[in-house]
Amino acid sequence: MRTCRNARTTTTTVLAATVLALTALLPSTAGTAHAAGPPTLGACATGQLCLWAKPEFKGARQTHELSNLDINSCTALPAGTSAQSLTNRTGRPVTTYQSAECAETGEFQTYPGDGVWLPQSPYQVRAFKVWER
Repeated sequence: MRTCRNARTTTTTVLAATVLALTALLPSTAGTAHAAGPPTLGACATGQLCLWAKPEFKGARQTHELSNLDINSCTALPAGTSAQSLTNRTGRPVTTYQSAECAETGEFQTYPGDGVWLPQSPYQVRAFKVWER
């Protein structure tokens, strides 16, 4: 019996040590606040193109109404400003440009108009074009 009890004690000790070792590998959540869910998308109404100065829809927001935009024309952001996140709810494709003149020598990207939320642009947006469908 004594041998059986020692084997059981050894097995229990090994299991406890294994659980302890695995627990040490998991990230600690003690003393940290839990996120209140998924990241918040930038508020932007239907028919608008919304641009934020900072990533994750933060900082100053510029709102452009489709009804006030010249289709197929370059719209530069105000001098000295740029955007790092955007929402396109215009219903039309929008191309954003690194260049303030919509030059294709810099970075540019087209986003569909059926509801795009881009929390981080790969470049500073300085201008955009709204296209016909």
